[in-house]
Amino acid sequence: MKLQDHDPTTPFLAQLQERTGPVTLVNTFVVPEEAAERFEKTWREDAGFMKAQPGFISTQLYRGTAGSRLWLNVAVWESTDALRAAFGRPEFQQARAKYSDAITAAPHVYTKVAVEGICVA
Repeated sequence: MKLQDHDPTTPFLAQLQERTGPVTLVNTFVVPEEAAERFEKTWREDAGFMKAQPGFISTQLYRGTAGSRLWLNVAVWESTDALRAAFGRPEFQQARAKYSDAITAAPHVYTKVAVEGICVA
């Protein structure tokens, strides 16, 4: 799997260094149709591993409609420290090798924004 940054001015690894929380990881994947079944199986295994890590709150996988090759993972963590620790685990790094080289992932870390009268942070 190839990694790319959504925002080249703020690389994913730099985002993990900012100490904040809670955070939401939004990871957009481009998955060729022939790799979709393997992708979903591998993601399920990774999600099970992440679910057992300290600081994990939740995750949800989405798939684009109408034949889209886009998949989206939205995962909530207590902090960037917890997310960074989970990503750094050797078990997770080894699991990345199970993904097809034809897949591109673009992870980005977000924090909630309060907008008065609309949503809370």
